[in-house]
Amino acid sequence: MKILEVNKAYYPHVGGIETLVQQYSEELGNMDGVQVRTLVCCEGRGKTSRERINGVDVTRAGSLGTYFSCPLSFSFVKLFRKMAKTADVVHIHAPFPLADAALLLSGFKGRVVVSWHSDVVKQKKLMLFYKPFMMSLLKRADCILTATRGHIDGSDYLPTFRRKCRVVPYGITPEDYLSVERRPVLSEQLTDKNSVKVFFTGRLVYYKGVDVLLKAFRAIPGCELFIAGTGELEAQLKAYVRSHNMESKVHFLGFLPDEQLKQAYADCDIFVLPSVAKSEAFGIVQLEAMVYGKPVINTSLPSGVPYVSLDGKTGLTVPPSDAKALAAAINRLAADKELREKYGKAAAERVQTQFNEKYIIDTLYKILSEGVK
Repeated sequence: MKILEVNKAYYPHVGGIETLVQQYSEELGNMDGVQVRTLVCCEGRGKTSRERINGVDVTRAGSLGTYFSCPLSFSFVKLFRKMAKTADVVHIHAPFPLADAALLLSGFKGRVVVSWHSDVVKQKKLMLFYKPFMMSLLKRADCILTATRGHIDGSDYLPTFRRKCRVVPYGITPEDYLSVERRPVLSEQLTDKNSVKVFFTGRLVYYKGVDVLLKAFRAIPGCELFIAGTGELEAQLKAYVRSHNMESKVHFLGFLPDEQLKQAYADCDIFVLPSVAKSEAFGIVQLEAMVYGKPVINTSLPSGVPYVSLDGKTGLTVPPSDAKALAAAINRLAADKELREKYGKAAAERVQTQFNEKYIIDTLYKILSEGVK
């Protein structure tokens, strides 16, 4: 079976979906009788290039740049048409308007599977142009994959296509995390060695809700917050911390390499994902904290986020954009070590049984291969 994986970007670009596409490409490619090629766009401006990464043939189409969070590339459309001719199944990761247009123009007659990661939430102007292409893709798709039922129920578009939606959770390989050497990368930076360590990682953009987290932290004693990541709001968030004299309890770590990031998960006491918009469709970072037995505080978004870490079982769930409720949840866990350990143990078990990549990849393969001779 020949599979064409299609996404905006690929490793070494950092992002949850990019990590997922890399997992799919590598693990499907390791199966007997399966050939995987991956088509993406250059990050920023650049010329078409081809390389082999961990056994996967990756083609990066030349790009004129990114507009409304979407790359603009004429060569992508040509490459899609050429590469799809030899594919049995095309697996498109959406939303990606350029891929929708390329499929429409390619005349591809084979099996099309769409992994729907999120609705387009912020770019309202883009939707005026994109919606006809998007609806055409959803109608054309033989199968639509979502990571949770919440992706379907919370979407503005998927309920119409519910009959061909299938739930395939995102997953991680626990051994890749548990084999990393433990180091107290957060503890070493504590101002007060007795503080409870609260950790967040992600891009510093509007929908991540880090501004809400900082507001909440003004009402949280006995804890220190560690923020890993970079983004357009970084300077604004740092200015807020300075203006409220919180430098001693809020630590900006910047970009952390993979090994250090895993060490940070392992060293924290509480992981927080305070996202405020359903652009946060799942939150793989929750799994990465849970595999180390860490309780998670997330938000009740109309997406897959609250289906990953469960309220009252593996952590706490609070309303989005509610700094007071977020502070109360952090204070509750910070004051109760036994509750943290109880939720953390359940979190680790949930990852092993529900989100283990080795089980998920078999399910994905069966769906991709349906009807393929």
